[in-house]
Amino acid sequence: MNQTRTFLLFALMFVAYLLWTEWQKDYGPHPQAAAPTAQNEAAKAADGSVPGAGTPAAVPTDAVANEGKGQLVTLSNDVLRLTIDTRGGSIVRSELLAYPDEPVTKKNPNPPPVRLLDDDPAHFFAAQDGLVSNTGAAPDHRALFQASTTDAKLADGQASTGLDLTWSDPSGVKVTKRYTLKRGGYVVDFDQRIDNGSQAAWSGNAYQQMQRVPAPKVNWFKAYTDPAQHSFFGAAWYSPESKFESLLFNDFTKKPLNRTFAGGWISMQQHYFFAAWIPPADQNVTYSTAIIDPDAATPRYLVRAFGPAIQVAPGQSVDSTARLYIGPKLQGTLDAIAPGLDLTANYGWLTIIATPLHWLLSQLHTISGNWGVAIVLLVLIIKAALFKLTDAQFRSGARMRKLQPRVQALKERYGDDRVKMQQAMMELYKKEKINPMAGCLPMLVTVPIFLGLLRVLSESIELRHAPFFGWIHDLSAADPYYVLPVLYFIVTLLTQRMMSTAGMDPTQAKMMKVMPLLFGVFFAFFPAGLVLYWTVNGATSLLQQWWINRSVDRAHEKARTA
Repeated sequence: MNQTRTFLLFALMFVAYLLWTEWQKDYGPHPQAAAPTAQNEAAKAADGSVPGAGTPAAVPTDAVANEGKGQLVTLSNDVLRLTIDTRGGSIVRSELLAYPDEPVTKKNPNPPPVRLLDDDPAHFFAAQDGLVSNTGAAPDHRALFQASTTDAKLADGQASTGLDLTWSDPSGVKVTKRYTLKRGGYVVDFDQRIDNGSQAAWSGNAYQQMQRVPAPKVNWFKAYTDPAQHSFFGAAWYSPESKFESLLFNDFTKKPLNRTFAGGWISMQQHYFFAAWIPPADQNVTYSTAIIDPDAATPRYLVRAFGPAIQVAPGQSVDSTARLYIGPKLQGTLDAIAPGLDLTANYGWLTIIATPLHWLLSQLHTISGNWGVAIVLLVLIIKAALFKLTDAQFRSGARMRKLQPRVQALKERYGDDRVKMQQAMMELYKKEKINPMAGCLPMLVTVPIFLGLLRVLSESIELRHAPFFGWIHDLSAADPYYVLPVLYFIVTLLTQRMMSTAGMDPTQAKMMKVMPLLFGVFFAFFPAGLVLYWTVNGATSLLQQWWINRSVDRAHEKARTA
């Protein structure tokens, strides 16, 4: 009976966790807009909502329709290929060369790389930058630049490569944008040099922003089976005071961001990958969100970093810099780029559990060379660490199973008198030295670990397209032949058979019989890595329970014949 209660409690807590994560998306705590300040008012002016003298020039929200695109040029290193539109110098396409869009197979040996930034209207996602000024000419993200080359590639032996875009005004103001990529890096170093060749002082502001459309809608089956549909998709940012915060696209109107702080960054997030603008850490930057054409069929969602004022005297030059990360959520490496960037894995309240689990899983992969083997080893380590707890749980369950005939007799004796029934059962447990709550303590430890590992296996890009053995070519996708879900069904069925149903009401007993089938179907479309973990975990628990049942049976038989 104790094992039955534990099994049902786990199922309830797992479903509750799924409901909690969905509730958090719609009703959970979100950051509140800061009180109005001078720089917040500047951000409003940048959106065109607060006109008036003494405020920075407004940032245009999009390109004028009849201007169209400029020339498309490319900049690439060994892991990243960027397509840049000379109209504004916007990065309109990014291909992650080390990450194929689909698993590599014999039938598909060379799948195209993942495209994060994309100029396809259905998946539009662009990184933009520019300058605005109330005192002189300035190139925003609509201005037409001239490129130094049409294709800048990292050559053998080179540590970095760059691409220059230039813009000039008849007044004498000249702006040169330089994008630089280093070997093996996903960080784009961005520099804007403002050369003031005019006769008057130039003042203005630099800004960086990203625009994208929401993910296309999918049918119910893909919404359930595709792990990407359960991952966070929206904007996120970091500040030294509030740390990592996020905002779903649906909340852009209800809880817009408009805050000023130094040492932060702003990003657009999706499953496994993200892009983030990282201004200089010593600058007070105003971060904001907005919706472009909210009534359109496909509105665009915008996040912006609006920098402090820049002053350039006649005949002088000033550089405005920023960095743009376009790449995977490689945990353990991102904080070296900017504080808090590792938090883009977005484990939420499970971070304190998921982060060490990911570290341990990574170390086991280093040893084994296979992520599936690393998952199996992780199961064994967790089972060994929790052995004492689960041993107490299983022994309590085995002893209570032995008491079921006596419990049933007490029920027949006391009928509907629940008070006397409970008193008699407590006396029985006390006499047999059984703690009926012994099975609950392990749940307080094992359930958070399982939920933390669920987040790790769902969000860790290292498992994306990672093969195991045989038919499993991708641990982040469902088992194509449902072998692991069937094995899990068998393990769950055998576990259920070891649980006594004596004393259960008929409805509860029937529910326990169909539970293995329900869980087998439930896991059939989960990522193979997660099902592998739970199958191995269930098999080891089954063996442990079988061994304990045998030892309890021997002890009981020995005591009976003594």
